[in-house]
Formats: sequence, structure tokens, C-alpha cells
Amino acid sequence: MHTVKRAIIMAAGRGNRMRPLTDRIPKPLVAVHGVRMIDTVISALHMNGIREIGVVVGYRKEQFRELEESVEGLRLIENPWYADSNNISSLYAARDMLGDCMILDGDQIIRNPAALDAHFEKSGYNAVWCEQETDEWLMQVRDGRVLSCSRTGGRGGWQLYSVSRWTMEDGKKLRGQVEAEFEGGNRRIYWDDVAMFRYFDQYDMGIHVMQRGDVMELDSLEELAAMDSSYESLLENRGGVG
Repeated sequence: MHTVKRAIIMAAGRGNRMRPLTDRIPKPLVAVHGVRMIDTVISALHMNGIREIGVVVGYRKEQFRELEESVEGLRLIENPWYADSNNISSLYAARDMLGDCMILDGDQIIRNPAALDAHFEKSGYNAVWCEQETDEWLMQVRDGRVLSCSRTGGRGGWQLYSVSRWTMEDGKKLRGQVEAEFEGGNRRIYWDDVAMFRYFDQYDMGIHVMQRGDVMELDSLEELAAMDSSYESLLENRGGVG
């Protein structure tokens, strides 16, 4: 059994699909029913005994400063490449934290803290069984082992969520691969592509099973307004265009 000792929260991006709201505030700092999304992540990490937290920032980084000042054990990690690279740049910036770690996005809502349980058997992602058709990344799993992943979705598989855990051994391996890809100029890929596709055969991954609704991923202003009606006026002002 392995135990997560530290967490990397990805919070460098802008969140273009939530514009115009994110023209003035980074998406992880958007409040839903009065609570900022990143605060639900930090609170759930604390409830699971995880207090060494690195928050990777880029877009409007100054707005995260109060987190570093108010949350013990939390530090900000600047990603200077966020504007012209994909999120592999954020993991590259935080690569010294890899190993016995959890990697997760700051722009999601943790509704069930058990989804961030610190104990795990194998490296891998949180997942929800998905019987219906989906266009999200979908994994095929047998006997607790991830056999494959489809980036175009499908049906009858385990939908991957942006919460993952990595052993010390796999974290060191992932660090070397991220360095090789990023420093080699491959900066437009998701960091998840590294383990899930480019070097998949070098890992023995499992999943952390959770229930749909334990973690909420809000991708657009429409989804935000559907959850919190206080944002409906923003949709009206932009004519309902996504």
C-alpha cells in the first residue's frame, strides 16, 4: 500500500470556455455557490491528511498569492510557459514534487473528500464506470489493471477524471519522461499523454473507483450557470454563445 505525501494542483490555465468570466479571474478561483473551486480541492486534500501542496500558476498568478499566505504547507509554483504550451508545461514546472504524489486540477469541485483518499495500491486515475456513450477519455480495465485508454471515448468503460496518484518509482519515471518530452520541444500535449499514450507500456496502472458526482468538472460557462444560477446573466450578456 502506498500513501500520497504531496499534491500538485494544476491552476495555470485561463479557462477560455468560461469567458467572459475568466477574462478577469482564473477559472480555479471561480466561486460556485459562494465557494471557490480550488478551495474544495484544498479542503479535501487536508481532510485526507495531505498538506504539502504545490499550486502551479500562470494566468493572473497574483490572484493566488493569498493562498500561499493563508494555507500552511502550500506553495505557488510559477509556470512561465503556460500561455504558449499545453499543461505538460505545468507538470514540468512542478516536476520536483513527483513521487508519492497526487496530481489534480484546481478547476474542479470535490463533493466527496473520499475521492482524494491518500492510500492506493497502484499508480493511476480516479474513474467512474460509464455504460453510456461518452466522448471523455475512457479506460478498459481487467482485474484492477488498466489495459488501454481511448482519447475519443466510447461506451462500457471507466471514464478517466483529472485526479491521479503516482508511486515514488513511477513518479521518478514520469519526471524523466516529462523532461524528455518538454525539453525536446513537445510542448503542445497534455501531461497525461505522457503516461497514458506515449509511454503506456512502461506503467502498471490501476484505478481509484468513485461515484459519479464525487468530483464535478465544469468545462464551460453553460455548465457553470446550470449549477449556479447567479451566472445566468453572463450567458444572457453574451447572447448564450459558448
